Amino acid sequence: MKQQSSFWALWGWPIVIGVLTTTGLLTALVSDTWGDWWSWVALGIPVAVMGWYSWPRATAAASTADASGASSSALR
Repeated sequence: MKQQSSFWALWGWPIVIGVLTTTGLLTALVSDTWGDWWSWVALGIPVAVMGWYSWPRATAAASTADASGASSSALR
């Protein structure tokens, strides 16, 4: 039972992103009007997810140093 749970915990979102991408590409190839809208949405969501996770984030050490008044270059 736990093995099935860990499978979906690991592969659930990549499968969803793959299905969105596949349906977006196929809809863009064979459909018109509503298919154009769906392809934009289905192909835009994976791009937005990749952008969200690739956006640089401040680390906890840099945030603490900035709050205390020290420059982040002093940490390096």
